[in-house]
Amino acid sequence: MSSNENKVALVTGASRGIGAAIAERLAKDGFTVVINYSGNAALAEELVQKIERGGGKALTAQADVSNPEAVRRMFDAAEAAFGGIDVLVNNAGIMQLSSIADADDANFDRQVSVNLKGTFNTLREAGRRLRNGGRIVNFSTSVVGLKLENYGVYAATKAAVETLTAIMSKELRGRNITVNAVAPGPTATDLFLDGKSDELIARLAKMNPLERLGTPEDIAASVSFLAGSDGSWINGQVLRANGGMV
Repeated sequence: MSSNENKVALVTGASRGIGAAIAERLAKDGFTVVINYSGNAALAEELVQKIERGGGKALTAQADVSNPEAVRRMFDAAEAAFGGIDVLVNNAGIMQLSSIADADDANFDRQVSVNLKGTFNTLREAGRRLRNGGRIVNFSTSVVGLKLENYGVYAATKAAVETLTAIMSKELRGRNITVNAVAPGPTATDLFLDGKSDELIARLAKMNPLERLGTPEDIAASVSFLAGSDGSWINGQVLRANGGMV
């Protein structure tokens, strides 16, 4: 019997890309997975069916993470269905690139509301409701280290998430809950590849010494480690999963 059987993992932004790969990996690891999505119910439902065909257990939960009430209802639904939550993976996020001088208010407000407030909303619920012995895995970005032009607002929201991660790991003292973050580098998802030339993709792939883009499965493996028993001594850390880019 898997040591994760009867444990429940909630993954935000899980209907596609890295989030979907994480949901699939955690289901393989034995977790019952709650697949949160904001808009695309069909994709989320498709993923549930794929997981269940593979012998796993999954359920969809619609919520815009930037809305505190929607996040509260999502935690309520997961608790009603499964009795509680053991793992929270804060994968939902948006990225809108522009120089700081050219960023408009809507661009700034939207990224802050999803990436920072959205993470805060789920962390607040998890701080009150996650079962003892649980795990929290937040998402940052390797751009916090690289500091590339045009990523200013996006990287700022993720730097704030890294700070929340470290502080919350201390605030949960005595409950045997770890709080860490994964900070991917360039990863081959549809979202990342869309609109980029082959030449640009090749250049980005060569930036790290392993000379390839990350895959969603690479990132999911990092989350799997932190969410499972092997990651139990890692706490308050940021794991940069980028092939050695920074």
